[in-house]
Amino acid sequence: MSLKYPNEHVLVVPRPLFDQLGDFQGLAFDVDRYLPVFLDPANNHFLQRDAAEHDPSKKQIIPYALFHHRGRFLRYVRSKKTGEQRLAAKASLGIGGHINSDDHATASLERSLYLAGVEREVAEELSIEGAWTHRIVALLNDDSNEVGQVHLGVVHLVDLESDRVRSNEDTIADVGFYTPAELRAERDRLETWSQLCLDSLERLAGLTVS
Repeated sequence: MSLKYPNEHVLVVPRPLFDQLGDFQGLAFDVDRYLPVFLDPANNHFLQRDAAEHDPSKKQIIPYALFHHRGRFLRYVRSKKTGEQRLAAKASLGIGGHINSDDHATASLERSLYLAGVEREVAEELSIEGAWTHRIVALLNDDSNEVGQVHLGVVHLVDLESDRVRSNEDTIADVGFYTPAELRAERDRLETWSQLCLDSLERLAGLTVS
């Protein structure tokens, strides 16, 4: 069988470890319960991506960054050129992707390298004018579909100085900023992870619900 991602190895943790810590459906806000364990090099490793995509005994760690500017949030559409065809044409609030082994000499990963990978991923996918900061606000799990069963999201909240943001990738189209109310009006267009984030958007961003 031919491989779709022959040269890519992605960061994974064992599903039993997730279950031991306490599996959940949707968002978990007690980040410190999970992330230090997952980013302990003793508990993670890189696995060939084609194998990981079809192995529910592993969870691929996926940073999922939400971008906020003055009460509005970035939303884009995944074009048909996206590597994950199961999400093509879906609207999304999250920018992110796999943490892979390209820049890492070891077989595992620690927190500082994970954070560096997230910042690199953002810079590759978006052109952002002005300063920005980010923090980890939740973890995200959705075992209701085949994509979610092999992935575990780490939700980052990115606060932007400016809303002048452009796409650097052909896979990211129709970039714009919307209020929570505007996003909820098109909830059915969003991919599942974005729907889960949308349902708790104000809490994730530390905003007052109006």
